[in-house]
Amino acid sequence: MSLSSLFCTTAVVLASTVALSYLFVFRIFRIVLRALGEHLRRRTATKRELVLSELAEGKGILVGFFHPFCNAGGGGERVLWAAIRATQKKHPNVMCIVYTGDQDVDKATILSRVEHRFDIHLDPTRVVFAFLSTRYWVAASTWPRFTLIGQSLGSLILAWDAFRLLVPDIFIDTMGYAFTLPFAKLLFDIPTGAYVHYPTISTDMLSALPSSPTLHTRGKRLYWQLFAQLYTRSGNSIDTILCNSSWTASHLRTLWPSRATTITVVFPPVAVEALAAAIPLHRNTNRDRVILCIAQFRAEKKHDLIIDAFALYCAMHPEDAETRLVLIGSVRHSEDATRVYDLRLLAHGKGVKDRVVFVCDASWPEILEWLGRAWIGVNAMWNEHFGIGVVEYQAAGLLSVVHNSGGPKLDIVVDVDGGATGCHAETVEEFARGFEWGLNLPPKEVDEMRCRARASAGRFTEAVFAEAWLVGLGSLLEMARKR
Repeated sequence: MSLSSLFCTTAVVLASTVALSYLFVFRIFRIVLRALGEHLRRRTATKRELVLSELAEGKGILVGFFHPFCNAGGGGERVLWAAIRATQKKHPNVMCIVYTGDQDVDKATILSRVEHRFDIHLDPTRVVFAFLSTRYWVAASTWPRFTLIGQSLGSLILAWDAFRLLVPDIFIDTMGYAFTLPFAKLLFDIPTGAYVHYPTISTDMLSALPSSPTLHTRGKRLYWQLFAQLYTRSGNSIDTILCNSSWTASHLRTLWPSRATTITVVFPPVAVEALAAAIPLHRNTNRDRVILCIAQFRAEKKHDLIIDAFALYCAMHPEDAETRLVLIGSVRHSEDATRVYDLRLLAHGKGVKDRVVFVCDASWPEILEWLGRAWIGVNAMWNEHFGIGVVEYQAAGLLSVVHNSGGPKLDIVVDVDGGATGCHAETVEEFARGFEWGLNLPPKEVDEMRCRARASAGRFTEAVFAEAWLVGLGSLLEMARKR
């Protein structure tokens, strides 16, 4: 045998050995996880019977919703509660379990806030809460370095905490922790589903890295590429994938290619009907010169850019002493409270503190009141995955000034019947010009645009969401019944 033939044969033998070793290790790993899953089933069997005893004849299906911040009061939470409401109305034999880290509140308080914040009423006997003690593992502050992989690994710890409390028949992630879904599949071989608001990593993130050939940049690019591969493997194992916008769907179809044809856009539910009933569309004297922003007080919502743009508008129009900026948002924790304080300081430093109003943790009636009074609705987040607040602007008849990216650009603030429903902006100057445009439109154009905006909002009603959600859930229920 020649030296080259010997080398090739040795290489093939070594490669085959490595491949077989990998398959053997992976098989052992799966066997161990499945054994752990069976242990958890037996351990939680008594609690399962107790939970199901609330249903007719004590029989039914447990559908688990993994949402560690279910009491946050944002758009993602509206999706969660609307999904549970639709599930309860359609499937009386389903018990919904919400896995949450909100240990500081009880079930009654959470459901009361759901009614207070979203005007969503649930049957409390058919929703239970599993309170998790390990939520800090998914906090960004826990992982100051390698945050993406750290939070993803932390989500596995949190999922293990959840399964120790109660094993579901169907497991659905509604917050973006994709790694938990193959974990559930390996442990229990149960149907899994995801409602994706925002991909954990996207091609935009990779393209945003500077092209400089520094060691740091190369290392970060490699790290993100490796994480993207792990994210791809996780996503490709999910049974049913729903997402909230065309922007999100486009990224997921690239990241999860084997699931590309089954990814379904299900727009989030917005209280369009309630807004239309509560707020007259015609132009009237109750409208104030108010620029309204409805968004959680998080850094990516760019409240600072909005304040800067408002200050610039005020400088451009010193004769306009009437227009105000109103910022409405939920405050989830001390970091958000600090952010609100910093934004107040910014408004003070810009000389507009007396014309910027902060409304924290507003009730639904308060939000309705402001939507009925305001003139312009603004959203400045870059690549906002959808933008429930923007749909609320449209349903209320506001003129929208939104960032020229993501869901607000692609799905919401689009032309209707050949006419605009708002405008797009990116820089502080462009947002200031957007405010100027909206506040100075002729009355006839204002009325026409309000009509188009409300017509556009009709695509995002709670009824439309419920119908699409139940189709996705139905496929998971069918899988569960066959097991």
